[in-house]
Amino acid sequence: MKNTIYFLGLSIIISVIISCSSNTKSNTETINQLNGNVEKSDPLPSWNEGTTKTAIISYVNDVTNPESKNFIAIPDRIATFDNDGNLWSEQPAYFQLFFAIDRVKALASEHPEWKTTQPFKAVLENDMDELLKHGEHGLIKLVMASHAGNTTEDFEAIVKEWLATAKHPRFNRPYTDLVYQPMLELLDYLRANDFKTFIVSGGGIEFMRPWVEDVYGIPRDQVIGSSIKTEYHYNNGNPVIKRLAEIDFINDKEGKPECIHKFIGRKPVFASGNSDGDLQMMRWAASNKLKSFMLYVHHTDSVREWAYDRESHIGKLDKGLDQANKDGWTVIDMEKDWKVIYSFELKK
Repeated sequence: MKNTIYFLGLSIIISVIISCSSNTKSNTETINQLNGNVEKSDPLPSWNEGTTKTAIISYVNDVTNPESKNFIAIPDRIATFDNDGNLWSEQPAYFQLFFAIDRVKALASEHPEWKTTQPFKAVLENDMDELLKHGEHGLIKLVMASHAGNTTEDFEAIVKEWLATAKHPRFNRPYTDLVYQPMLELLDYLRANDFKTFIVSGGGIEFMRPWVEDVYGIPRDQVIGSSIKTEYHYNNGNPVIKRLAEIDFINDKEGKPECIHKFIGRKPVFASGNSDGDLQMMRWAASNKLKSFMLYVHHTDSVREWAYDRESHIGKLDKGLDQANKDGWTVIDMEKDWKVIYSFELKK
């Protein structure tokens, strides 16, 4: 009799656990105990109702449904996101450039030659127009001078200190406040449905690692970015990795699918970006034999953020926009699709 009661109780407990698990797996359903109805909670509350939001939710529902012909097994649910202009803002210049500028100014006393050498002279004279004239080569020189010569631990501490004190020139807020609230919700929604989310960015990998886990909920080992070369030193029994003034690789354009293959080993089924620099990553996802979803952020809100695309020197979206329209990829109209852009808008 005792055994019968024991096994009956055990079966009830197992049934409850299974039931609770199925109810909490996704954040899209909650049970209203008062009226007995199943209510659909909104997984993307900062998104306006429309074709973009519907397309995202329909895709996730389809590929996570075991009875669907498009069902994707959990190990293959790989989602890759660009960072600059896609998860946080990138105007009036990439935020890592502002970091490099501040580092050059902090190190200027050790380099008197910078007062007469470009692009450092432009930085010290706060001449952004002159600085941008030096293009990618000039920006790389700034990064090499300001990001190298220290250990990886020292550099991480410098990044954290800068993020804790630096303010965006337009909003006068920490740069990590300029994260897109709708994209945070999208990341949470995908993870709630067993997608593994990665950052695949042209930004520096060691610039992003110190803060992405707290801000995006993406572990630092799921970040792929550009990097400079490093060198191991035993350091008399206290090993360190030193950062060298030499480019390792640039994770942009063709580099993105190459690095996805190298570091993830699976094609993404969900890819999100905002510029032509992300086009190759989007095409890589589109070539997946599994059902894939390509999502472009189109900056159309000149009031709450910025409006730019084909002619922009930062985050140019030209060929990518053409292919998205041609192939039916989903394009976010920031002005129309997002109720809010930043989380601080919710606190007004």
